[in-house]
Amino acid sequence: MDATTALDSVLQQTHVVQVSSVSGFGSDGEIRVDLSDPAESAQLRMAMTVESLPGFHCMCLGDVRFEVFDRDGGRLAVLVLHHGATLRWGQWEGDAVLADGRLLLAWLDRHGMPGPMQQFEADRQRAEGAEEERNWLAAMPAGLEGFANRILDLSRTGGSPSPELLAILTDRLQLTFPDPVERVLALLDWYGSGNGRCSGYPVHEGVPGELLGRVPIADLLAGLADPRAEERHDAGAVRHLVGWKTRPRQKRDVAGLPEPLRARLLAHARHSGDSDKQDRAERWLAPPRA
Repeated sequence: MDATTALDSVLQQTHVVQVSSVSGFGSDGEIRVDLSDPAESAQLRMAMTVESLPGFHCMCLGDVRFEVFDRDGGRLAVLVLHHGATLRWGQWEGDAVLADGRLLLAWLDRHGMPGPMQQFEADRQRAEGAEEERNWLAAMPAGLEGFANRILDLSRTGGSPSPELLAILTDRLQLTFPDPVERVLALLDWYGSGNGRCSGYPVHEGVPGELLGRVPIADLLAGLADPRAEERHDAGAVRHLVGWKTRPRQKRDVAGLPEPLRARLLAHARHSGDSDKQDRAERWLAPPRA
């Protein structure tokens, strides 16, 4: 028998599954689910479908313990879910990778154990936030590296960048990038990184936007017209031009955008997959309807 399908053979004989938390998820306690209904059994079997057995073994104790019993109450197997992605069973040499771990988390949620799904989502969001921060730091213009922690602290404290900090950053950028076009491209690249949203983003991601707000519109347009301007620069430009009060004369500046540039930025927003950005771009950049 194929090792990846061995568990399903056991689950076909299962009439009751008893589930308990290993790590402890708030108020989640022990649950028992009757699998005598074929539909109920099929849902669990689908959720526990194994994709592969790569042979690795997670070093933690796991999160959720499943004990499955046959019609007569005999225990058929004990399984442990790890990180919403793998299952451990004594019949396997290593942990099995689930075809879709979220199905099993959703099954637990529906049966009165929401903690594992909540923990999984919290871990996912933390991982995404860490990745966005790494991307944002990687895009930080040369010459500003020494201010990274000071800027990141803005998100931890909830404060706004001080006029003093913005002045220092502006001076550093002018020293590092004497050419205003290169300076604009560096700022657009930086502002287009991170999570890229126009609202609801970490406070530190607003710093390049503040600096762009000090850039004359002529320099901004020159940067976007430069042959070196790429998709990532358009991302920063859209975020800047359609955001909330990002420029002292924002309405006038956007109204003066050349039509080809306006169309280019609008197309970028429409393909971004960000509904908020799309809505803002339609209001700011789309031509008026006849």
